Amino acid sequence: MSTTLTAQQLQDNRRGLMLVLSAPSGAGKSTIASRLLAEDDQVELSVSATTRARRSTEEDGVHYHFREKTQFEQMIQAGELLEWAQVHDNYYGTPRKNVEARLEEGKDVLFDIDVKGTFQLYAKMRSDVVSVFILPPSIAEMYERLKKRAEDSDEVIKRRMQTAIEEMRVWQDFDYIIVNEDLERAYAQLNAILVAERQKRARFADRIAPQMQGMIDDLTALIS
Repeated sequence: MSTTLTAQQLQDNRRGLMLVLSAPSGAGKSTIASRLLAEDDQVELSVSATTRARRSTEEDGVHYHFREKTQFEQMIQAGELLEWAQVHDNYYGTPRKNVEARLEEGKDVLFDIDVKGTFQLYAKMRSDVVSVFILPPSIAEMYERLKKRAEDSDEVIKRRMQTAIEEMRVWQDFDYIIVNEDLERAYAQLNAILVAERQKRARFADRIAPQMQGMIDDLTALIS
């Protein structure tokens, strides 16, 4: 019987990827991320673990994995977190087991984390990470976007701009750069990156080796 390998079989045997979107405040990252999650059923948002108190509108395992401080610290010691940070009095982090399960299922996991978290992911699973740094077309435009939100005081905006300095200094450590001058174009560029990354040979590794060998055997038999 002739061996077949369809495009669907290829996708069904693909290992998922970890898509990291980073950006200074005002670059439009949240808008792009929300649209991607709504339109691409292969992408799931990474659910973080945290020690902060659960709000009445939040569900464990959906919004966060809520953990006690001692539990979280045990997870750190056991190497069960891909990345973590302490913000004020609370811990936040990404459980490794959950992400690994999704990647094995062929799902892509979206991370909305800061650059420090990105570097922790690099250290743990660099070959699975696809990092995209989203930029505004100018600092003046970024500032205007923050002002138009009317959500933050001038002092908060100043702090966000200060944080942006440190974030933008590491732009060369990201795989891709997108300038969000036009939302439609920026979103199309992100989709193009995903299409290409999903077809990388490394995503299939040994999963399609039997089919490939079968096709080689079929070819050999045909010309013998």
